[in-house]
Parts: sequence; C-alpha cells; structure tokens
Amino acid sequence: MNCMVKAAHLRDARKVAVVALGGSGHEPAHAAYVGFRGLDGVACGEVFSSPSVEQIVVTAKQIAGAAGVLFVVKNYTGDILNTEMAEEILAAAGIQNDKVIVNDDVAVENSTYTTGRRGIVGTVFVHHVAGVLASRGLSLAELKLRVEGAISRIRSAGVSLTPCTIPSVGRPGFDIPPDQMEWFMGIHGEPGIERSNIVSSRDIARRILDRIDHDFPLAAGGKYALIVNGCGGTPLMELYILYNDAARYLDSKQSTITSGFVGNFMTSLEMQGASISTFLLDDPLYEDVMNTSSCIFRSEGSPTPGAEV
Repeated sequence: MNCMVKAAHLRDARKVAVVALGGSGHEPAHAAYVGFRGLDGVACGEVFSSPSVEQIVVTAKQIAGAAGVLFVVKNYTGDILNTEMAEEILAAAGIQNDKVIVNDDVAVENSTYTTGRRGIVGTVFVHHVAGVLASRGLSLAELKLRVEGAISRIRSAGVSLTPCTIPSVGRPGFDIPPDQMEWFMGIHGEPGIERSNIVSSRDIARRILDRIDHDFPLAAGGKYALIVNGCGGTPLMELYILYNDAARYLDSKQSTITSGFVGNFMTSLEMQGASISTFLLDDPLYEDVMNTSSCIFRSEGSPTPGAEV
C-alpha cells in the first residue's frame, strides 16, 4: 500500500488531519511534505497516476482524529473521483472529512486530465497553508474555508525545454527540437499549448507573469509569496536567474515579494523546465502563515527541499 503518514508519537489527534494525494514522479512532492506543520499523510499513486480509493481510505484512517480529515486534491479527474468515493466510505465509518480542489494553472481551462484548470505547483502553497492552519486548531469547516481562500489567490504557469520519460513507457511523451521550448506544459509530461524558439529567462518570466497578471491582476502595493520551481532537470543556478527576472517583473508592477522560494518543490521526473507560482497575501492571516516555518517552507537549516531566498 503506497502511503506515508506522520509517526504516531508526532500526531495531534485534536486537530484536523491534512492528507494530500497524487501520482508519484513529482518528488519531493508529495511524501517529503509529511511532518511538523505540514501534511499528516499522503496517498501516492503510481508514476503520474491517481492513488486508488483503497489507498486514500487507508491513509486517512491511520491518522484521522475526532476533528476529521481535509483532503488536498489537484484538479484531475481520477484524483477527484477516487477522493469522492473515499469520502463516502470514510463518512460511513464515522470519520468526518472534506476536500479542497487546487486549480492554479492559468495556462488552460481544460486538458486531457481535467475539467477546468489543472492543479500544479501552487499546490505546494496550499499544503503549507493547510498544514500551518490545521496546527492552530481550526475546525474542519473553518480550515476548508481558509484554505479555499488561499487557493483563490494562487496562480501558476510553466515552461519546459525537454519532455520526461515515464519508466513504464520507456520513451518521452513528446519531442522538442533542441532549439525550441514548450509553453505552459502540465506536470505529467503533457506537451504545452504552444511551442517557440528558446528565449531568455527575462522573456520567460515576462510571458508567464503577463499571463498570470491577465488572469488575476498583480496588485500595485500588493504583497506576494513567490515560488520558482524546477521540473527536475534544471540547474539551481538557472532557477535563481529566473527568480531574479520574476522579482524584477513584480517590482515593475509595484508589487512586493515578502516570501520567495527557489528549488525543486514539484517535479516531473527528469524534465528540464521551470514554473512560477504567485500567492497574493492581501489578508493578514495568509501573510502570517507564510511567515511561519514548516516542513515545506522552513527556517534556515531545516531539512526540507528548496532554498529560501
């Protein structure tokens, strides 16, 4: 059974348990985020595949307390259907539960895997918010409300220079000539919605953030948390260059980055590429949450992926 849960002696049965689910191949997401002020459990499917209903139920039952369980689900059809069936089984067993659905990808409205927008790297922000607020003792209903408020403020998009190879398939999901790149690809090796010649980091940051700004205008005077995420095969140095260009873009919009993170937070096997995620901190609650360390976004020296800028 592919699941990971917080050790028994570290659990707090009085609080809502936060459970994430999704396919493998995105390491460190999702299993590495189980821990203090992070996730309480993760149900992991096969590479780029939804976990089964049984996996989700078993994961939740191991960590559920009286306060119930909140599932963090990315907007993919298999993930949602299996979670809904698991919810019914858990409710019949007397375990209260609910879910939030993450749909931060501004690139598409529909895709092969979803109805509506995909859930991608902004889900890492959601894991952090849910974990921190759950540790503060919010009820299941209040936690869901606050986490959905965060989701409404999060946007993401990315690019890739190479495809990735699913081990069971043994070949790349698509081909990209060495002088070209894919715009706004998915996290499961799906091709992007457009292809172009390779452009500079500054142009990549500008086009991604233009698209985010068009969908959810970047607020003058607004405070933001920012993730520049590697897809698995991109050198950290290049991610920092992209972060610098993204920071310059937000500065041009008179917006301020109060929390910035660079690293591999949600990957796509060995894909070379990167994504940018923004989180508007226009509510003191969310600003405070992003100033709170956890196993996902940590203070200096803590053993967790990514580098705090």
